Amino acid sequence: MSAAAQLLAVVESMLRELRGGEAPTVALDDDLERTLGIDSLTRMELMLRLEQSFGVRMPQAMVQEAHTPRDLMRALAAATPREGAPVGVCPVPERAPEDTRTEAPPHDADTLMGVLRWHAERAAKRVHITLLGDDAPAGELTHAGLLDRAIGVAAGLQHSGLEPGESVALMLPTGLAFFEAFTGILLAGGVPIPIYPPFRASQIEDHLRRQAHILDNARAVVLIAAEQALPVARILRAGVPVLRSVLTVERLRELAGPLQPVTRRTQDTALLQYTSGSTGQPKGVVLTHANLLANVRAMGLALKAGSSDVFVSWLPLYHDMGLIGAWMGSLYHGIPLFVMPPQAFLARPSRWLRALHAHRGTLSAAPNFAYEILASRLSDDELRGLDLSAWRVAANGAEPVHAATLARVAERLQPCGFDPRAMMPMYGLAENGVGLAFPPLGRGAKIDCIDRRALHAQGRAEPVPAAQATAMRVVSCGEPLPGHEVRIVDSCGEELPERREGRIEFRGPSATSGYFRNPDATRALFRGDWLDAGDVGYVAEGEIYLTSRVKDLIIRGGHNIHPYDLENAVGALQGVRKGCVAVFGTVDRASSTERVVVLAEARVSDAAQLAALRARIAELSIALLGVPADDIVLAAPHTVLKTSSGKIRRAACRTMYEQGRLAAARRPVAWQWVRLWLDALARRLRESRRRTVDLLYAASAWTLFGLGASAAPIVALLPARSLRKRAARAIARLVTRGVVPTLRVDGAEHLRAGRAVVVANHASYVDWLVLTAILPPETGFVAKRELARLAPMRWVLSRMGTRFVGREEVHRSVEDAKALRCAVQAGESLVFFPEGTLTRAPGLRGFRMGAFVTAAQAGVALVPVSLRGTRSVLRDGSWRPRRHPVQIHVHAPIRPGGTGWHDAVQLRDALARGIAQTCGEPLLPA
Repeated sequence: MSAAAQLLAVVESMLRELRGGEAPTVALDDDLERTLGIDSLTRMELMLRLEQSFGVRMPQAMVQEAHTPRDLMRALAAATPREGAPVGVCPVPERAPEDTRTEAPPHDADTLMGVLRWHAERAAKRVHITLLGDDAPAGELTHAGLLDRAIGVAAGLQHSGLEPGESVALMLPTGLAFFEAFTGILLAGGVPIPIYPPFRASQIEDHLRRQAHILDNARAVVLIAAEQALPVARILRAGVPVLRSVLTVERLRELAGPLQPVTRRTQDTALLQYTSGSTGQPKGVVLTHANLLANVRAMGLALKAGSSDVFVSWLPLYHDMGLIGAWMGSLYHGIPLFVMPPQAFLARPSRWLRALHAHRGTLSAAPNFAYEILASRLSDDELRGLDLSAWRVAANGAEPVHAATLARVAERLQPCGFDPRAMMPMYGLAENGVGLAFPPLGRGAKIDCIDRRALHAQGRAEPVPAAQATAMRVVSCGEPLPGHEVRIVDSCGEELPERREGRIEFRGPSATSGYFRNPDATRALFRGDWLDAGDVGYVAEGEIYLTSRVKDLIIRGGHNIHPYDLENAVGALQGVRKGCVAVFGTVDRASSTERVVVLAEARVSDAAQLAALRARIAELSIALLGVPADDIVLAAPHTVLKTSSGKIRRAACRTMYEQGRLAAARRPVAWQWVRLWLDALARRLRESRRRTVDLLYAASAWTLFGLGASAAPIVALLPARSLRKRAARAIARLVTRGVVPTLRVDGAEHLRAGRAVVVANHASYVDWLVLTAILPPETGFVAKRELARLAPMRWVLSRMGTRFVGREEVHRSVEDAKALRCAVQAGESLVFFPEGTLTRAPGLRGFRMGAFVTAAQAGVALVPVSLRGTRSVLRDGSWRPRRHPVQIHVHAPIRPGGTGWHDAVQLRDALARGIAQTCGEPLLPA
């Protein structure tokens, strides 16, 4: 084993111990502090292990100044051998030369911007994106061109006041400006949120209310919009108080100055992808750079994607299939991407096929309805002369895939050279980036014929001949992507065997950590480390078959009724608008059972024709569901609500039905605009009143803070330390009562158990105040030495019994640790904030080892304290206190099992888990 490999093995071994058995693969140029989380005491432990492993004595100064394992290698090279040590240490390996090949994707990139920079350096002039207009190129962006334009947008965002981590919404049509804005947001350190522009004037009110919900939930501070969408954007700004500005890409470039580099890590949020809202309000799926890169890598592996491919797409860029699957996948693998606006496809579907023909497209994707259009609406003239033989992957996803559509489109396109084996029904969801399961490459569609009645009544997918009257054809979505897992569970969470219908759960590196600012939905999403997909299906021969969405199931008489077959059959009737049918269940309050309702948009208005339609729908309901429909509503066009991607919003249709609003005439567009403006004005007035109350509260809070701070020097002059501590505690209690509306303390009796090391999470500067108010007077705080730089502050804090520790210098850190241990052994109780610092974002960060080493070596108990709510009172980076209740939970003391490093690590892990369970914030990965 080389010296470098031996060193990295020692580092990984220690990290594995610190992280409970899990540790990343460590590289020579990883940052010890920021990437690996090695603090000063842990660094000293690492030095001791390296000395033991290599049989040397390392120079402490070089270890102290080391930033990376490569620097530690240099310290090893300068080390002096101990008696019996192996002679000599291998020289420090230099960095490998840059790989200039463009065929292989950037495997080492850990962010999306790292991917773009990688391609911009190695293939600067290669065309990355081509915008198609009227079937011809309308604009191009090379990798270097995209990076250069994105830098201009990023600089403009920073000039407008964007801070790292803040959200920025994009309401832009498909165009080069979208890609420039998206990448610009990432370069500026922001989090992009794609939303869609209005697409139907008759539903403008419903559309804008949904977009306002997204912007408010995401806390978007900037909205980037196209010039023509500015009137709509200004209404949104009026109705979303947190939205500071509405800007165009052109305006951002005008504001641009020098770009301030922002470091983003692999676990930072790269995208808030809002769900389509087909079963309720859209939810913001949190996707990190690691999630997105894991997904595009896994999909690329399944498709054998490479830079020799060509991707053609008309998919909307505000939808995960178009944004992540088409663009990000193409960016990562260096694939030329040809894009056209969705409207271009919808206006003339043959444009999609002509683009695939003209540019020799190999990859493309679309929902099932688009393939149905190709199969049924194109004339022979539009197909004549097309060569689709290069099209090797025709992905079908984002909505239920129909076996009949697959057969029809294959038959229709085969004369054009299309290979039916290219058809790939897929399964994915926003909570996993975009893709979750793909069929084998080049196999074609696989159809399972099962008994519909057995599925509805018993949840069993029993195979039957295709010709049987009760046969239901279900399309396979393939196997989980590499590194991902899928299982089928019953209502109790027990895994089901093959061919048993149940809820689909998944896990893997692409899986989200939850929904943004939606803790209830996040809790409902997780089942331990499995995530609930919200879909129903079964597994057969290792492949996944979808049968329904959980919220679309209609449960009647103990039977599970799936609405899709009936919707498709009704949509195919003469006189019904295809794709505009919703079948849903609604509770009958008299019988407490679900009623089956069929809502269909009718093309006819004659009474006799409508009666005939109702009779035919009733027959189809009995034939396909086994039960008659309880109500059949034939409505006017544009009544059935849909998402931006065309999915039926059955839950919203059910709500309209239950409220009796289906038959109501739709409001004129002008009246919808007036209502929106009035609602926005009312929200602004309410927000103005709330801000005034908040400002008055903040002023009173700072007055109390000021009075408490001014009393501190007087208290410090008191002769006895016990008097000083009691006085400080009394002042803290008075200030806390005035600042915190409700303070609840659970387990306070554990603080009176004698000398101990108290460990608390650190969420706000208010933590010191509330802890001083509740802790016994004899307890002192441990603070970072930076607070002692100002002589007056050092004097006041020292008089209050505060002890200072250094975090950067290894030698001083060790000496400080000895002093703390002696103080505890002498009878003092000390309070540690082991996270070392606080940040604006919620989450319990990695604990430093000082408190746990002190407790283990001193042989005293640790008392964990969970602070909940203080971050909301005064968040880091903000100087405006806010009214919010605070809860403090004091856990039972935990005694160390020994005095060694391993005992300290066990203490740390136990306390971190205990505090995380009650502080209301997630335990972040180390």
